[in-house]
Amino acid sequence: MDNSTEPLFLQVSALIEDSIVDGHLKPGDRAPSTNELADFHSINPATARKGLTILVERGILEKRRGIGMFVAPGAQEIIRQRRREAFGERFLIPLLEEADRLGITRAELTQLLSTTQQNRGL
Repeated sequence: MDNSTEPLFLQVSALIEDSIVDGHLKPGDRAPSTNELADFHSINPATARKGLTILVERGILEKRRGIGMFVAPGAQEIIRQRRREAFGERFLIPLLEEADRLGITRAELTQLLSTTQQNRGL
């Protein structure tokens, strides 16, 4: 877990979502258990359980009684769609506000994005 101000249970759910979006966990794969997450991240099992519950409520994980939680079909697209919808608010608005504070024009910002993208091979 990181040192962010985001609650640990949200960090747990985000880590699992990242694994799904990155393709490390695929539909039908078993997700880490509450105890595995708690042990690995040195957190309370109730905290890990809360993070997993959020994913079940969002339709990202399916609970199979007695055997664990598994990645639901379509989970990757559910996550991507939710993140796309939040992208502007979470990333673009703060970027534009900081650019304005620094006096970076839209044209300069576009050039900076293009150069950064090329330098990183994206």
